[in-house]
Amino acid sequence: MWLTVECFSYCILYLLLPVYHRNVTSSSSRHAQMTHLARLLSPVFPLLRWKRKIKVCLPTVGVYSRSFCSTPSEPDPIGIHKRKLFLWFSHLPQEEKQFGGVFSPETMHVDPLILERKATEKGELMSYPLQAHVPKRLAVTVEQLFEPGNSWTEGRGLNVLLYGAVGTGKSTVVRKLVLDWCAGSTLTDFKLLLPFSCEDLSKLSSVASLRDLVSRKYLHLRRHPLLSGEGDHAKDVLFLFNGMEKMQLDFRIGSTELCSDPNEPLTTHVLVVNLLRKYLLPEASILVTTRLSALDRIPPKYVSRYAQICGFNDPDRQRAYFTGRLLQGSSDTEHNQEAQALVELLYLNLQRESQLAAACFLPSYCWLTCATLHFLHFTDSKAPIQTLTGIYTSFLRLNFGGEVLGSGVGSNVLVQEHQNSLMLYVVRTVGKLAFDGVSHKRTSFSEKELEQWIGGETKTDEELRQLAVFWTDVLDFFMAPCIESSKHLLKDFSEADNRRYVFAVPAMQEYLAALYVVLGENKSALEKLSKQVSVAIGQAGEDVSALVAVLSKFVPLRIFAIFKLLKFFPKLYDKISSRNKGSIAKTMAAEMFRTEDSYNEDILDQVEKSLLGVHGPQPQQYSEAQPFELYPIFMGGLLHYRNRVILEQLHCNIQSTTVVQITRALRKYLVRELSKPQPPEELMDLLVLLYEFQNPRLSAEVLASIRSIRLTNVRMTPLKCFVLSSVLSCAPPSYYLQELDLSSCLLTRDMLQMLHPAFKHAHYLNLQFNSLGSESCILLRDLLLDPKSSLKSLQLCDNPLLDAGALTLLEALPGNQSLTHLSLMHTGLGDPGTLQLSEKLHQNVGLQDLNVAYNNIGDNAALALVDACREHPNIHTVHLYLNPLSDVGKQSLYVRGVPQSVGGSGRRVKVLASVTEGSDVSEDWHPILSVIRENASSWDRDRVKQQLKVVKMQWNFQALPSIQRKELTILLWSSLMISNKTWCPDCAI
Repeated sequence: MWLTVECFSYCILYLLLPVYHRNVTSSSSRHAQMTHLARLLSPVFPLLRWKRKIKVCLPTVGVYSRSFCSTPSEPDPIGIHKRKLFLWFSHLPQEEKQFGGVFSPETMHVDPLILERKATEKGELMSYPLQAHVPKRLAVTVEQLFEPGNSWTEGRGLNVLLYGAVGTGKSTVVRKLVLDWCAGSTLTDFKLLLPFSCEDLSKLSSVASLRDLVSRKYLHLRRHPLLSGEGDHAKDVLFLFNGMEKMQLDFRIGSTELCSDPNEPLTTHVLVVNLLRKYLLPEASILVTTRLSALDRIPPKYVSRYAQICGFNDPDRQRAYFTGRLLQGSSDTEHNQEAQALVELLYLNLQRESQLAAACFLPSYCWLTCATLHFLHFTDSKAPIQTLTGIYTSFLRLNFGGEVLGSGVGSNVLVQEHQNSLMLYVVRTVGKLAFDGVSHKRTSFSEKELEQWIGGETKTDEELRQLAVFWTDVLDFFMAPCIESSKHLLKDFSEADNRRYVFAVPAMQEYLAALYVVLGENKSALEKLSKQVSVAIGQAGEDVSALVAVLSKFVPLRIFAIFKLLKFFPKLYDKISSRNKGSIAKTMAAEMFRTEDSYNEDILDQVEKSLLGVHGPQPQQYSEAQPFELYPIFMGGLLHYRNRVILEQLHCNIQSTTVVQITRALRKYLVRELSKPQPPEELMDLLVLLYEFQNPRLSAEVLASIRSIRLTNVRMTPLKCFVLSSVLSCAPPSYYLQELDLSSCLLTRDMLQMLHPAFKHAHYLNLQFNSLGSESCILLRDLLLDPKSSLKSLQLCDNPLLDAGALTLLEALPGNQSLTHLSLMHTGLGDPGTLQLSEKLHQNVGLQDLNVAYNNIGDNAALALVDACREHPNIHTVHLYLNPLSDVGKQSLYVRGVPQSVGGSGRRVKVLASVTEGSDVSEDWHPILSVIRENASSWDRDRVKQQLKVVKMQWNFQALPSIQRKELTILLWSSLMISNKTWCPDCAI
């Protein structure tokens, strides 16, 4: 029935169309008639639609062969290819997202120096680390390498070999090249660009033709005519093979058959070799990237041009890289100003040809520098948790993730996977060297020492081949010639030993040494033997004969009598192993609290100084002796689960049992060390260690033994504030510090906001000498009103709060009942603020001590304040000294502090207004002079000197007791010597 209706509909349609065609002459009338026809046939159209949506097209009037609905044109496969490539290569690793902004490769990329090399000089290395001058004729771009030259032959594409050491930027150049081709800004002569990862190609075991290989990765290019091999279509194709060292290519005819058919199935190795031979698609061009050690894997006759990536050879390229990274993280003006200042300091350090400039010769170390500076200066509490150990671990994954140590030229022997990890090889060689340097407090090494520690125990040919590859490709990534030792030679260096090497970044030595220890690579011979025997016993089971056979391989039979309790040997091994982990924890605690390092800057400042350099007078004598305070911090950070996961991807496995044993032992040592008073810088380093560890339970147990945190004079930064708050947030809500001292820490309003969680755990909060303005009082008001806060004392001395800030703080008085001591000394408080304080003081019943000394308070406001304090139920002391009070006003204050009659209202309030009362020394002179002495160096000298001269002229020295007279003399003398060195109190005695 359905087919009958459809045929009937078509018949009506085709019968009516010629009639309409003959009667309609003009196009407008024709259009109107067709609209009318469509309206008449509208009931028929639904019948023409199949349930499977078969499309029906009506032919147009006048031209019988055309149709109403035009079939969509086939999508352009090249356009699809460009769009997909752009999406793939625009994807940035997770490590790039830590900078906070939305970056793109176009804004971040800086072209490294690329030099064209002749075949005879391809093995020559650029003078490391910096090239003073490179002729412009030698510097080329990748696009220029494919321009026709002497090596170009008609009908044959070019084979360009782009090589460089680890970290010079090969992968970055490839990514930028692909993106530029997709955008149409480079290599426009090639219609098709086909990037391939040689690591992926090396793992393909099945055979496939070239066209199948392309369509397997790029389905939209399936059977594209440019790859058919017909005519010269392939001249518009560019193949890109990244990381050729990962493929074992063999160009011998006997090992690799010839192939010229793109449709013939072969292994990937054979296809790549025939492409390079120009036997398969000879018109196509090829770009190959590889390392230095793999240059000779492609015979020179198959290479048209050699080009070497030489990194950033001058400070200007490095500065451009830093600018692109640091200046585009935020649209905030203040952020960009700070970033610009960092870039300028970096540039000054690079221009001095410092050790940092040598490290930043490699773009990889430029990335590490930017990531570290961003971590130090632009920490955001809303961003994902980032640690210094995590930055270095991610840095190694970016450069060595999935990398294996090959066998070199002419060897196809593959070692086992667990022995082939390049990162593990680095730990066992360079890490061992780093550990020896940390153990003996050394940062530079001679060439002989490098040969001794790196590969000195190699025996087999395979090990020697791997060592040669490592020296060529990887060693220069970690070790650089020591620039400082060449400028300031130590006397005990012999002339033959003048050329010394250091780690490219000093912190890398401490990181690799920590990794070497935590991985257990520094086990003693007994520990290694005990582990082998323990495993063997476990495999042998309870069979005595099997047990004896296994043990005979390790222990001579003649000393079997010593091991009568061999069946308990696994427990003995566990005891030895736990002792080893305990020694690691003891080393961490000992390195953290070394006596000779107690008065160094905190570790975060040391890291910053190593990057930004020392500005001002340079030290006259070079010395490599330095504290290794990052070493224990890195050991703690490596135990964090996230870092262990990353290291496991590099085949560096840290067992969970190891973490548990080290953590248990570390807790004991830390608690014991913290029973001794620690300098503020050492205490900051401890907080950094706990933060890097990222173990809330350990942090809470260590904090339980800490009752005060004094960070006086530590230069606080957003990162340090974040560290302090993060560590204290691990403590339970019931945990409180007796004192949190952050005086003279350069705190800002934004830092106060980050520290808000830490303030909730403090009873006594000292924020003196931080230049906090009135806007900071909003955060302090919220802190006082927070029900979870139990703040008892708040010290705000020497902060320009002014009356506006004081009035903001007063808003918290009605809602806060925990505060007992409030210091607004030297905060710019005037009469208006003092009068407001007097009026609102009765709304808070908890205050006991009020300090408004050294302000701009006059007689009337001071009297009103003392009257209000006398009516207060708990205030017992008011500080009013160093205010512009008259002598009459001071005397009135002392009288007002005492109730006027026995039955009168009010209480006795101690008023500290001056060190003198008339011609006598006040009975409260001691606390006043003590405060003056502590702050004389930072206060206005004229006001301090004037106050002390009053004491000099008015005191009755002979009438005082001898002990009091001696103490007063010492206090007065020290205060005057600080404020004015030209006057001596001995003249008054």
